[in-house]
Amino acid sequence: MSPVFDCSTPQGRDDGLAAAKEAIGEGRLVVLPTDTVYGLAADAFNPTGVNAIFSAKGRGRDMPPPVLVPNPRTVDGLAMAMPSWVRRLMKEFWPGGLTLVVRAQQSLSWDLGDTNGTVGLRMPDDEVALALLAETGPLAVSSANRTGQPAATTITDAGFQLGPFADVYLDGGTRDQQQPSTIVDCTKPDPVVLREGAVSVARLREVLGDIHLVAATSDVEGDDGRRGGVPELPDGVEVSSSADVDETPEPSLGQHWHDASTVQPSRSRGSTVLPPPADPAPSADPAASSDPTDSATGEPR
Repeated sequence: MSPVFDCSTPQGRDDGLAAAKEAIGEGRLVVLPTDTVYGLAADAFNPTGVNAIFSAKGRGRDMPPPVLVPNPRTVDGLAMAMPSWVRRLMKEFWPGGLTLVVRAQQSLSWDLGDTNGTVGLRMPDDEVALALLAETGPLAVSSANRTGQPAATTITDAGFQLGPFADVYLDGGTRDQQQPSTIVDCTKPDPVVLREGAVSVARLREVLGDIHLVAATSDVEGDDGRRGGVPELPDGVEVSSSADVDETPEPSLGQHWHDASTVQPSRSRGSTVLPPPADPAPSADPAASSDPTDSATGEPR
């Protein structure tokens, strides 16, 4: 049985952070609270840990996890060739619900999956998450749920879905953020909104000033689960649409970075008993098994 630490008490938080740091250092997985939903975390530089995220969620390398960072200074060691306006967005919206897709440093010894040379970075606005990040450094973090299932808004939700896949559970209480992070692709000359979430397009334009902001549009889903040329989004998340954009922009390097999930109402609360997850049901017709809800929140994530 994986231990659960109540981070609402000083002792529980200290014990939980120590256990989580040890687990992360050994390539194991930790469930932690973020400012959106609960996340499933591994050392971003440990391939064993990152592969364990794929196994726990039941997804492939074509859906790489974003990376959470403890502070904006960390970005300098992870990203390259960033437009000047990226700093403006970090200063205004970090910590908070904005994921920035940037070109990854080519010298980095990590393997996050099929990233196309990019990485999605975010600084979460959560004390427990930031405290752990300060101890471990950058973490690969996906929403703490099986792919296609509701995002976890309580530690019990996460435990029922992931069970022993995670070695440590940090209980930060109910997550009541009803929107995912906004995702902005920063790999092109003009920023591209891949998903509108916690930060609105209007606020982005206000901060960017005369920088042209492009909002991706996508309304048609093909028989392969793809929408408007954008790779399939996990857990029911949809690409944002903007009424003032007439055409879908050409696919950009970062369009595969969609990892936060739609927040669903919690189905069980208060328990800290974490049973092993049920075996996933056999795959049905992809169209019939997709999450019917509209996007709102993953994932960590």
